[in-house]
Amino acid sequence: MTTLVLEIRAGELMVVNGTALRFRSRARLELVNRARFLFGKQVMAPEEATTPARRIYFALQTAYVGPEELRERAMAEAHDLVEQFQQATTSALARQLLDRALALAEADEWYPALKNVRVVMRHEAAVLGLPMPGEGPPDPAAQARLPSVHGQDSR
Repeated sequence: MTTLVLEIRAGELMVVNGTALRFRSRARLELVNRARFLFGKQVMAPEEATTPARRIYFALQTAYVGPEELRERAMAEAHDLVEQFQQATTSALARQLLDRALALAEADEWYPALKNVRVVMRHEAAVLGLPMPGEGPPDPAAQARLPSVHGQDSR
């Protein structure tokens, strides 16, 4: 049996099989069974899903580590959001990365899937003049220019 040992800092957040954990002190964990988990800056809070690419990341994150009853619906939402993003973008690379992310997620390769979306998020942030999640407050003027994926204001 393969185990995974993780070093977690005090105050860090980790989501394991749909349960959020915040560590009060430094910890060393050993996962001895297969688990769905993200930790630290990999975890996006719902209120950070403020742009089209970030909403895709959040949907895939939910499909991966969210509660079991939400995973299928989150994956369907990710497909819809990717389709909308691909129709709106002029970037062939972004379209390819998102196609690859969905294929990886379908193949249960979640870390590379989310990594592909983070590349698209970085591009989107650069184009829109926004910081990446976890890197400071968003620029309200730039947020006001964002197109809505669901036909609603993105704020």
